[in-house]
Amino acid sequence: MLLAGLKILDFTYLLPGPLATMTLADLGADVLKVESPTKVDLVRYVPPFIDSEGSISCVHAHLNRGKRSLALDLKHPLSLDIITRLVHDQGYDIIVEQFRPGVMARLGLSYESLARIKPDIIYCSLTGYGQTGPLKNRAGHDINYLSLAGIMGYSGTKDKGPALMGVPVADIAGAHNTVTGILAAVIQRLRTGTGQHVDVAMTDSIFAYHALAGTRVLAGDAEPDYETDVLAGGSLYGFYATADGKYLSFGGLEEQFSSAFFEALGLPDLIPGGVMQFPGIEEARARIQAVILSQPLAFWVEKFKDRDACAEPVLSFSEAAESEHARQRGLTVDVPGPDGKTVSQIACPIKFSKDKARYPWAGCALGRDSLQVVRSLAYSDEQIATMLTEGVIVDADQKVS
Repeated sequence: MLLAGLKILDFTYLLPGPLATMTLADLGADVLKVESPTKVDLVRYVPPFIDSEGSISCVHAHLNRGKRSLALDLKHPLSLDIITRLVHDQGYDIIVEQFRPGVMARLGLSYESLARIKPDIIYCSLTGYGQTGPLKNRAGHDINYLSLAGIMGYSGTKDKGPALMGVPVADIAGAHNTVTGILAAVIQRLRTGTGQHVDVAMTDSIFAYHALAGTRVLAGDAEPDYETDVLAGGSLYGFYATADGKYLSFGGLEEQFSSAFFEALGLPDLIPGGVMQFPGIEEARARIQAVILSQPLAFWVEKFKDRDACAEPVLSFSEAAESEHARQRGLTVDVPGPDGKTVSQIACPIKFSKDKARYPWAGCALGRDSLQVVRSLAYSDEQIATMLTEGVIVDADQKVS
């Protein structure tokens, strides 16, 4: 496997961190998920559930695919010894954590303290606003990161302002940068033998998405506003309603694609203006909309089937997942789940010529591997019994309050 040999302790929750560590697990890393037995990850409660007892969420099972689960009360003094043994004795030399700055230090698990145990450790902190700066301790979620990063300042419409995204883009951007940062640090460690602290902020991650409009502003161009940017309503690039209440997307920025689009609509007079159509863009958009609104989506799909016009249907998730493209590209995969059944999940999107992503099991019950983990750390039976009695660890078969 591509990342075989990488051993990761995963202290993350909700979406961004688990998505990052799931990607690493898919590519072969050994990921041990460390979860609180009392403050359970809210994603575990998201229905529907995939097991007969109704306790394993389909979302949690996806985001924690291929990971083992250690239910550990990090506030208990004995937990520090367990983590220390995992790092020093078991070789878990990559840490991924998602708490606010200072939380891991209060638990005795800061980068500095673990680096004293293992100097080449790679320690990645994923937060909303980073480890430094005036916002570092502020609470936030995806909508806040998008807003403070300036993305929502031109993502929306003139009449309604900013528009909610269909997916948590900043969370996912943070997840991707977490993977990139960790693997970059791994490569550096291979060269130098040294580890480091990787600081990833979701706000910073989505700020980097201003690669087009933001770069122009920094070079002295005008600030983008709603429906002024070429890709955000300032051109004919966009969505058009069809007769059956569905939508057709048009992305023909280049002349050859926009010309094919206008020809197919019977509007050849729009060809000279291309996708911009200044100064008559509103009139051009209205004419295009009127033509597309005259027929159902299926008509336009057939119309553009053999035309290079960058015109494609807006699909629902189910339609996209069942498409021929998704089937041939393997965008979903059946993963071994609980109760001897398989669970359909979203697959790793990266394809390799010599390796494949692995999907050994779907995310499991809280603490499924707790006993196996602590037994591997040379604790006595009496010590393990004490851990269970005092709630230091929780086994999946125990009832969690």
